[in-house]
Amino acid sequence: MIADKFKETFKKVHESIKKMKSFLSQIPKRRTNRTNDAQEGHNSPWLFAFRFLGERTAMFLPLFKDADVNLQKSGMKVSFKAYVSLAVLITAILSVAALLLIPLVLFFVLKLSIMSSILFGVGGGLFTMALTLMGFYTYPILRADGRKRALDDGLPFVSGYMAILAGAGVSVANMFRSLAQVDASLAVSSEARTIVRDMELFGIDVLSALEAASKRAPSVRFKELLEGLIATVHSGGNMEKYLAQRSRHFMRLKKIALRRFADTLGVLAEFYVVLLVAGPLILVVMLGVMAMLGGGGQGLLDPRLLLYLLTYLGLPLGSIVFLILLDMVSPRR
Repeated sequence: MIADKFKETFKKVHESIKKMKSFLSQIPKRRTNRTNDAQEGHNSPWLFAFRFLGERTAMFLPLFKDADVNLQKSGMKVSFKAYVSLAVLITAILSVAALLLIPLVLFFVLKLSIMSSILFGVGGGLFTMALTLMGFYTYPILRADGRKRALDDGLPFVSGYMAILAGAGVSVANMFRSLAQVDASLAVSSEARTIVRDMELFGIDVLSALEAASKRAPSVRFKELLEGLIATVHSGGNMEKYLAQRSRHFMRLKKIALRRFADTLGVLAEFYVVLLVAGPLILVVMLGVMAMLGGGGQGLLDPRLLLYLLTYLGLPLGSIVFLILLDMVSPRR
C-alpha cells in the first residue's frame, strides 16, 4: 500500500513538472509575439502621428468635424484624433517640401526669374496644403461611399439568400454566422463578421448587435433591412416573406440603377472627349504656335510655362478627377 501511494504521488509530481516545463517553454514565444505586436503598433503611421503631435491638433479638429462619422461608416479601424494627427503631419511635410522644391526647380531648371519662382513656390505650397487636407477629408467619404455601393449591389442576392435560410428555420443569429463565412470580398460578409464579433466576443444579443450595425451602416438600404429584421423579430412576423419581399424590391432598384448608369456613362464619355482630348489638343497647338512666334508675354503668361503647366499638371489632375467621378458612379459588380 505504501509503495502504491508513493508511486501515485511520484507520478503526480512528474506530471506537474512536465506541465511547468511546457508553460515555461511558451514564455519566450509569448514575449516575442507581444514584442512583435508592440513593434507593429509602434510602426503604425496613425500612432506615430498621434504621439508626435498629441493634443496639439485640437485646433484642427473643427476642420474634420464630419470625419468622425465618416470614419465609422468607412470601416477604417482608426480613432478620430489619430486620423487628424496624421492628416496634419502629412500636410505639413508635403507643403514644406513643395514650398522648397518648386522654386528650386523653376529657377535652376526652367530658368525663371527669382521672383516668379518664389511666387510659384508659395502658390504651390498653399495648393499642396489645400489639396492634401481635402484628400484626407474626402478619403473616408469615398471609402464609405464605396462600401455603400458594394452593399447596395449585393443586397438583392443577400436578402434572397437570407430568405432561403429563414424558410429552412434558421435563426437570425445563425443567418449572419452563415453570411460571415461566405466570400470574404463581399461587403455584406464584412458587416456580418462584425455583427458576429459583437455577439460572440462582446456578449451582445443579436438584436442589439443589429441595432449597432444599422447605426454605423453606410448604406440606407442595408440600414432599412436591419431595422426591418429587428421589427419583424419583435413583432413575431414571417421572416421568410419579409426577406423575399425585400429581395424583390432591391432587385427592382438594381435594374433602375443600371439603366441610369448607362445614361451617365454616355454623358461622362462626351465630357472626357471635350475636356481632356479635344480641348488640350487645341491649347497645345495654340501655345506651341505662340511660343514659336515669340508672342504671349513673359512671366506668368509665358506660353512655354503655360504649356508645361497644362502638360504636367492640368492633364494629370483632370484625368484623376475624371477617374474619381467614374468610380463614384460605377457599380462595384
